[in-house]
This record gives sequence, structure tokens and C-alpha cells, in this order.
Amino acid sequence: MTGPADIEEILLTQEQIAARVAELARDISRDYAGRAPLLISVLKGAVYFVTDLSRAITIPIALDFMAITSYGSAPAQSGAVRLIKDLDHEITGLHVLLVEDIIDTGLTAGYLLRLLQARSPASLQICTLLDRPRRRILESLPIAYRGFEVPDRFLVGYGLDYREQYRNLPFIGVLKESVLQATAQPAG
Repeated sequence: MTGPADIEEILLTQEQIAARVAELARDISRDYAGRAPLLISVLKGAVYFVTDLSRAITIPIALDFMAITSYGSAPAQSGAVRLIKDLDHEITGLHVLLVEDIIDTGLTAGYLLRLLQARSPASLQICTLLDRPRRRILESLPIAYRGFEVPDRFLVGYGLDYREQYRNLPFIGVLKESVLQATAQPAG
């Protein structure tokens, strides 16, 4: 079953998310006044966030997307990622804001920053909706804008998924452990 029955608790309500996104948009609009930043989002998790954020920003912006995939036997620990969709825009000389749904270990964000920095943007910073610093392995990330600090629990909703489910929930919730255990069991 997918939906609220699988949610242990609602961590962030739709209203809390909307209010914080509006605050982040005001800060970005102020800080980038006179410049037209390129917002880069990673598919698929950050799509809801970047959509709402971009609509609330009051200065001219451009928007582009990348897609990556983890691979290897332990992608969460190895940090091994592969680019599967690159940018449509050239970013040399542009002010780039990488928009993430969640920063956890920092390994994926670090990979993306290295990839983007090699293309010589005028500036490069991060805006993340969720930050889980307790799991951070890579500490030196230029996180300029943070929505919420979150606990080390399995979160879904507002773009975050579990096996491609739950992204469309309007809130961010904690997935029940029983759901994780049930899908981890081998069939038969």
C-alpha cells in the first residue's frame, strides 16, 4: 500500500515546506539581485522543490537539469555515481545554484560540484531543502541556503521516494520501518 498508511509520522507539513521555500526564495532573490542565476536541479528528487522555489524567486533565472545514478555494490557508502543526463546550458561565467532535495553524506553533491566547477562558472553554491549533517562524510560543501535540518530517518514525500513511490505526497514523512523490512525480504 502506498500513501499515508505507510507513513509513521509527518515530519514537515505542506504548510511548513511552503513557508520555508518562500523564505529561501526571498533570500536568493536578494543575494542574486542584479544577476540571473542558473538553477541546476538533479532529477528526480529535487523537481518538486526547484519548481516551487523557481516560481517564488522574484529575479530572472534560468533552469536546467542533470540526472545521475548510483552504481556499485554499496553506492550509499562508495559515493560512486554516473552522469546519465548532462546540462543543456553552457555554464562558463554564469552564477550557478545547485538545488538539491537532500544532502546526506555529501558525496553526491561533492561529485556534482567538481563536475560543475570544472566548467568555470562565475560562482557556484548549493541550496538544499533538507540537510542531514550527522551523516556527512564530505564536510566542505558551499551550502548557502538550507531549508531544514532533518534526523537520520527514511524520509519520503515532496520528491523523496522509496522505490519510485511516495514522491507525490505534499508533505515529508517518515516511512514506516515495516514497509522497508517488507520490501527487503526475499520473495518466496
